Amino acid sequence: MDKKQSLELCAALSNAKGAPGFEDEVLTVLRAFGAELGDFREDSLRNLYLSRRGNKGSRPVVQLDAHTDEVAFMVQAIKPNGTLRFTTLGGWVNSNIPAHRVWVQTADGSYIPGVTASKPPHFMSETERRAQPVVEDMSIDIGASSREEVVESFHVRMAAPVVPDVTFTYDEKHDLMVGKAFDCRLGCASILRTLDSLRGKDLSVDVVGAFSVQEEMGTRGAAVTANTVNPDLAIVFEGCPADDTVAEPYMVQTAIHKGPMLRHIDARMITNPRFQRYALDLAEELGIPVQESVRTGGSTNGAPIHLSNQGVPVIVIGIPVRYIHTHYGIAAHSDVENAARLAAAILERMNADQISRF
Repeated sequence: MDKKQSLELCAALSNAKGAPGFEDEVLTVLRAFGAELGDFREDSLRNLYLSRRGNKGSRPVVQLDAHTDEVAFMVQAIKPNGTLRFTTLGGWVNSNIPAHRVWVQTADGSYIPGVTASKPPHFMSETERRAQPVVEDMSIDIGASSREEVVESFHVRMAAPVVPDVTFTYDEKHDLMVGKAFDCRLGCASILRTLDSLRGKDLSVDVVGAFSVQEEMGTRGAAVTANTVNPDLAIVFEGCPADDTVAEPYMVQTAIHKGPMLRHIDARMITNPRFQRYALDLAEELGIPVQESVRTGGSTNGAPIHLSNQGVPVIVIGIPVRYIHTHYGIAAHSDVENAARLAAAILERMNADQISRF
């Protein structure tokens, strides 16, 4: 996969609409770009599995994980004035929600534009202006003027998923991608890039890509994929929050343009230290830029995967993204390239003896 194809993949995945539980468009993109890489299958949650072409079924299994959903919203009720009350799906900061364009799914599965709205300042009291915004005081406006118009003309109903309306762009000069859902569509792209780079190579392990749903709602999909794949080893790709614009210089551990980040710990997993050291040492040996971090919060699909079955050695290869869990993310394409390079290098060298040492 050359850079042009990789950017087309990142763009298609980022632009796809995939609220938790409604990831269908993302799966369509993955099936199209990954058709030559192996065999696809799905489960009832719509987790998508891609078994690498060349798997033999009698070797240790390595699971490559990334999640297909994005932080989003859901219509909770339709107000008499034609605006939509909504609830959040995933971790939003309330002040980031208003005054943005969104896509609202209709009853036939198509999407129509809307705007996240709040009371204009002209009608706010001084107390309201100073208060932190709350979701219950916001709405989504699709242009309707009554509940009947929403249902009968716009064909929007309760529980409709809503996603940010953002179109992917790329700045070649500065190697900067801007788009939505980089957490974790860049991880999804990394799985396909990893498998593509391994085409025709003779491995000592079987590899299954697992594109899991509903990670933003508590890593739900990965609880199923881990028990379905039953891996001996796992690599979790994640779009992780970059800290290079918000942390003191000595605490910056996840900067864009400096390679993927391998976390030692987060709120729900202490990374297997032997597998982690193996990956960091291999990256240094091969000249692949990486970063490492110690996180006190956050979590990934590594949490349910490493606790599955009788325990699974897991590392997280995170692609730094500025401003995740908002409408817009900023990331470097080179970090996606290096994430896939590291994963492929690990898989090319992995075997049963090495896994037993972890």
